[in-house]
Order: sequence, then C-alpha cells, then structure tokens
Amino acid sequence: HPPFSLSLCLCFSVSACAVGLIAIGVAVQVVLNQTITHETTPGSLLPVVIIAVGAFLFLVAFVGCCGACKENYWHFCGEFAVFLSLIMLVEVAVAIAGYVFRDKVESEFNKNFRQQMQNYLKDNNTALVLDGLQKEFGCCGANNYTDWENISGMAKDRVPDSCCVNITVGCGNDFKKSAIHTQGCVESIGVWLRKKILLVAAAALGIAFVEVLGIIFSCCLVKSIRSGYEVM
Repeated sequence: HPPFSLSLCLCFSVSACAVGLIAIGVAVQVVLNQTITHETTPGSLLPVVIIAVGAFLFLVAFVGCCGACKENYWHFCGEFAVFLSLIMLVEVAVAIAGYVFRDKVESEFNKNFRQQMQNYLKDNNTALVLDGLQKEFGCCGANNYTDWENISGMAKDRVPDSCCVNITVGCGNDFKKSAIHTQGCVESIGVWLRKKILLVAAAALGIAFVEVLGIIFSCCLVKSIRSGYEVM
C-alpha cells in the first residue's frame, strides 16, 4: 500500500524531528547551566518549552503511526497536518521569545556572576565554579580584571590564580597585567553563547523545514485520498 508506506515514512521523519527538538532543548539547558544562571526567568524557561514541544511532537508522530497501521489514512493525514501546523506556530513563538529575551539572559548572567564573585572567598563550591569558568574562557572578573578589587577580603593587587595566563600557585598575587587575562567573562562567555545559539538556530531551521514538508505532504495525501473516494 503506497499510502501506508508514505504515512509511516512521514511518521518516522517527524519522530526524528521530535527527538531533534528534545536534544536542542537539553543542549540549551546545559548551556544555561554552564553559565550559572540559576534563577527562574523567561530565558531559563525556553529550553523547558522546547523539550515540551518536542515531546508533544513525538506523541503526535506515535499516534499518527498507530493511525497509519490501522489504515485510517484520512484521519491520519488531516489531523497530522493540523497538529504539525499548531506545533510550527508554537516553535515560531518560542523562536521570537528567544530573540526577545537574548539580552535579558546576558544581563541576568552578568548580575549572577557578580553575586557569585562576592561569595568567592566564602564558598569553596562557588570558587571552583568561577575558577573553572575563568580558566575555560580565558577571562577575569565580570567586565574585566579590576572587578576583583571590589570584592571584600581581596587585596587590590590580587586576582584569583585562575585569571593567570600560565596558572601556578600564587600567580594572582602582585600580578603583572601582561601575565593575566584582562577581558571580562561576561563578554567572553557572551561570544561563546552567540556561537552556540547560531548552531541551535541552524538545527531548528532544519527541523522546521522537515515539518513544513510534512504539512505539505499530509495535505497532498488528503487530497489524493479524497480524489480516490470520489472516483469510487
């Protein structure tokens, strides 16, 4: 049965898109966790919405496969096209929200990073997180290395050892400017985030393209089945 084969092919394609969306949502969540943005904000809720949309899309694909197996092509194609269209609208809304709140996420990270800096000498876990970020991204402080001067208990001529270009024990004491990273972490991590967002956007566009093909294909299949009924 050609309709059966085509319907199953469409189901599996949409299932792959659903898995892709869930993977994108998880990836975005991991990225946000790496930038120590812990507060519940519009920006931090985006990955949750993406994962939910992916899960719903997978459910639609599963139900569609069941309909195809029962050879209920008319309902399968019609409902499939409607659900895919609704999901596309939700994805467009999520994309717009992501674009609108992109600066909000960066400002939240800036605020959160500065708060963590205040706890650097008080909390070993916080120190480990900040040291890890400064080492990984080759940065120092929020805006620049001078931010550490404003931290209570931190001497004016001292920065964490993780700011040093070549890290050794005590290298942050009486440092020379040429021996440390002077750029702030907010800017360095912001550049890294923008690159990651471009990759996520490219993957999302690919998924959207497959979904559009799915909608067109479903509509064409409905028209074909309807024509078959009319001939009969």
